[in-house]
Amino acid sequence: MNPFQKRTAVRIAAVSLLLASLASPISWFVAQERAEENVVALAIEESGRLLHHHNALDLSGPQAAQFAAAAAKTIVGGLFDIAEIYDSQGGKLAEELTHQGEVIETDLPKHGKPSYTTASYESLKLEGAGWVLRVFVPLHLVATATSGPITGYFEGVRVIPDWQHRQIMSTALVTALMVGLASLLCGAALYPVVVYLSADNERKAREVLDSHISMMEALGRAIAKRDSDTGAHNYRVAWIAARIAERMGLKGGDMQALIAGSFLHDVGKIGISDTILLKPGRLDDREMEIMRTHVDQGEEIVTGMGWLDGAQGVVAAHHEKWNGSGYPRGLAGGNIPLAARIFAVADVFDALCSKRPYKEPLGFAASMTILERDTGSHFDPEVMAIFRAMAADIFARLENGSEAEARQLLEECIREHFEM
Repeated sequence: MNPFQKRTAVRIAAVSLLLASLASPISWFVAQERAEENVVALAIEESGRLLHHHNALDLSGPQAAQFAAAAAKTIVGGLFDIAEIYDSQGGKLAEELTHQGEVIETDLPKHGKPSYTTASYESLKLEGAGWVLRVFVPLHLVATATSGPITGYFEGVRVIPDWQHRQIMSTALVTALMVGLASLLCGAALYPVVVYLSADNERKAREVLDSHISMMEALGRAIAKRDSDTGAHNYRVAWIAARIAERMGLKGGDMQALIAGSFLHDVGKIGISDTILLKPGRLDDREMEIMRTHVDQGEEIVTGMGWLDGAQGVVAAHHEKWNGSGYPRGLAGGNIPLAARIFAVADVFDALCSKRPYKEPLGFAASMTILERDTGSHFDPEVMAIFRAMAADIFARLENGSEAEARQLLEECIREHFEM
């Protein structure tokens, strides 16, 4: 199991446990409520049937109290431990209690004359009696009616016996356990699906990234072959810039933008003619003005190319100087993007140490002398402070190296920072 799969398994397990811990208590509560409602519904139905049997639904006649008493006596001892019947004005006509009903009656909450219009109930926990259900039912002339004139009221109290209490708790527990188990099984079933989809998405993302990097390399090589060498410069300078940036704490998108920008820094030279680009001697003022347009042309090329947008910082500002004397915008100090400041050191160092059509390579000491001389004018002193400590190792690593070796170094860097 790779790190991603482990993280996925842990997260899905955590979510599944969280859902189970939330859903199980809720299902427990709902199951209890449903059980209470079923008990109450049965009690109301049965009491209505008995009231109808004893003509205790119309409680306005002279025999209302007699009928109510007969009905209450029949109801008590079956589903209810206390049965109270009231007329339509809320006057009590009859009351019957079992022994258990007599014990708990004083502990029941008191209330005034009944005046409710819909059936309801309350669940009570009484000390010494346990779980008690109390129902309130308005009476109508038709036992099954829920509307029309109210002819009286029935109130009943049922002490839930232990066996029924255990049955309700057992049913609620089973329901809660099933819901919790279902949550865990759902997580287990989702895990392979998520892993498969993530792996497929990662594969496709890597294919897209590979194509992007291949396109970046193709552009970089096309320019390098027209300009200075076979492409080793782009590989070397991108690797050097990345090494400096690592020491400065760049990561993620910032590092990726620096690598892409370093590799494509001279992409605008596609638009410069060979007579100027490959001229062995110094360029005159007019030719230099044309050469400098490669910055603007490079910026236009990378802008709007999606993932290459990040390269714009280096491409547009790699000829700016710390003191503001660079081009094309004359930016100075911190106004120059950090990636461009890092690249400037890497680019000049590699240019000084490399053979070009118009010059022989300089040694390490001579190259560093020039960089130190221009620190504070051309180069950011902070970047130079970082580079100074690692320059000798970089020079030794790249000295007399081939293009293939430089490419290998950069590929290792890309695999690390592009998470390939």
